[in-house]
Amino acid sequence: MANIQSLTVEQLRKVVAIKEVIERLEAQLASIAGDGALAAAPFKRRRRKMSALAKARMGAAQRARWAAIRGDKTAPEKKARKRRRFSAATRAKLAASAKARWAKVKATGKSTL
Repeated sequence: MANIQSLTVEQLRKVVAIKEVIERLEAQLASIAGDGALAAAPFKRRRRKMSALAKARMGAAQRARWAAIRGDKTAPEKKARKRRRFSAATRAKLAASAKARWAKVKATGKSTL
């Protein structure tokens, strides 16, 4: 908001009129809803839901940790995840877009994106 000293008389009159309207509306709201209704209700946090799969993963990981601490030989082994590979066409598109991006950057004289 602008400094009050820099406002003109007309602007100050508008500010006063707006404040009066706001005060009247707040008084009407308080008379209708009561004084306690304007107080903000406390925010209640909602608990996050976890999927059954996530719970199972966490349980398996914890069992594996405990088995490693106890020295059990029956600790489940981690499965190696199968790597997803791009097709040759997708690799070519990605390479072309990267080259175009770098050409644009180098044209502006920069050495980093």
